[in-house]
Amino acid sequence: MNRLLAALPLLFLTACDKPQPANPDEPAAAAPPALTDWPITRGSPSLQGRVHAAVPEAPVIEWTFELESPGTAEAAVADGAILVGDAMGILYCIDFQTRKLRWKMETGDTIQAAPAISNGKVFVGSGDKHFYALDLKTGEKIWSIEGGDKFSSAANLVSAPDGSDVWILVNGYDGITRCLRADDGSIVWTYETNDFINGTPAVIDGRLIAFGGCDQVIHVLDLADGKLVNKIATEAQITNSVATIGTTIYSGNHANQLVAAEADADQLSWIYEAGNFPFFTAPAVDEKNVYLGSRDKSLHAIQRADGTAAWTFKTGGRVESSPLAFDDGIIFGSSDGRLYAANPADGTELWRLDLGEDLTASPIYAQGRIIIAGGDGTLFVINGSKD
Repeated sequence: MNRLLAALPLLFLTACDKPQPANPDEPAAAAPPALTDWPITRGSPSLQGRVHAAVPEAPVIEWTFELESPGTAEAAVADGAILVGDAMGILYCIDFQTRKLRWKMETGDTIQAAPAISNGKVFVGSGDKHFYALDLKTGEKIWSIEGGDKFSSAANLVSAPDGSDVWILVNGYDGITRCLRADDGSIVWTYETNDFINGTPAVIDGRLIAFGGCDQVIHVLDLADGKLVNKIATEAQITNSVATIGTTIYSGNHANQLVAAEADADQLSWIYEAGNFPFFTAPAVDEKNVYLGSRDKSLHAIQRADGTAAWTFKTGGRVESSPLAFDDGIIFGSSDGRLYAANPADGTELWRLDLGEDLTASPIYAQGRIIIAGGDGTLFVINGSKD
C-alpha cells in the first residue's frame, strides 16, 4: 500500500478522455525487416536517439497494455518482447504478437529507466539500490548487485575491447560508474565521482565513455580500464543522459543550457541558453541539429555547427520525454498528454496524437511502432508506419 501511495503524486489530471485502441481484437502485423528491436536506451550505445527511418504517418493506437502504476521508464524491445518498468517497481515482459503478459518481476522501488537486453538476459536497475540480471524467457533472477543508492539510469551494453565479453556500463545515484561482466555481474572496473549520477554512460568510438553528473562535470573515461581521460566543467547539474556523435558530446543542464564539447577538449565548444526553466530530457541528434525538451513546455532545436537556435515547438505542458530524431520528423511526448511529431527543418507540426495521459517517459521505435508509457499506467503501441 505504501508503494502505491508513493506513486500517486506521479499521476496528473488530463482534460481528455483516454482514447480507445484501434481494432483491439486484431493481432499485430508482421514486423518490417529493419528496426525490429530497440534493446538499449536511446537506440544505440552513442545514445543519439536517432531513428534512420521515415516518421510514421497518420498514427493510431494499435493496442494498449495496462500497468499497475504510472509508466515512468522508457521501454526496450528484443526477441518479440516489450520490457518496461513502472512506478511501483514492477518490470513487465509483454509478448509483442499476443499482447499478453509473459511474466513480471517485482523490485523493491520505482524503475526509473529503460531495461537493456542482450543474449537472452534483461538488465535493469531499481530504486531499491539493486541492479538485476534476469532471464528473458522466464524473468528468473540470474544475478544482482547492490549499490549505495538507487539505480536511476539505464545501462549501456558494449563488447569488451578484446571481444571476449559483453560489458554492462551503469551509473548509480551513489556517484559510481560500474563496468560489469554481463555473464555474472562481476566488476571489470569502477569510477567514482563526487555527486549523484542520473544519466547513462554514452560510448564514443568504441574506446571512450562519457556522462554528466550533479557535480556539474562531463566525465570522459577510457572504456578499457575506467581511467579518467578528461573532465569538462559546466555551469550546472546534469540530470539526464548525454548524446554523442563522433567525438562531440551534447548535454542539457539545470542552468537552462545545452552545451557541446569535444571529448578531448578542456572547455565547452558552445553554450545554448534559453529561458528560466531547466532542460530535463536527454538530447537527440541528427546530421544538422540537437533536439532537447524543456520544462518551459517546448522542444528546442539547436544547430550543431554553432549552438544557435533553429526553432522551438510549444506544447501545452512540460517536455520531459526525451525526443527521437527520425529522418523527417522529431517525435516526443508532453505532460499535456499528447505525442507530437515536428518537422526537423522548421519545427512545424506534422501531427499530434492525444493519449490522455501525462507523457514523461520517452518513446521508442521498434517493429514499425512507437511505444510509450503513460502517467496513468497505460503502455501505448502506436502504428502508422510508411513501411
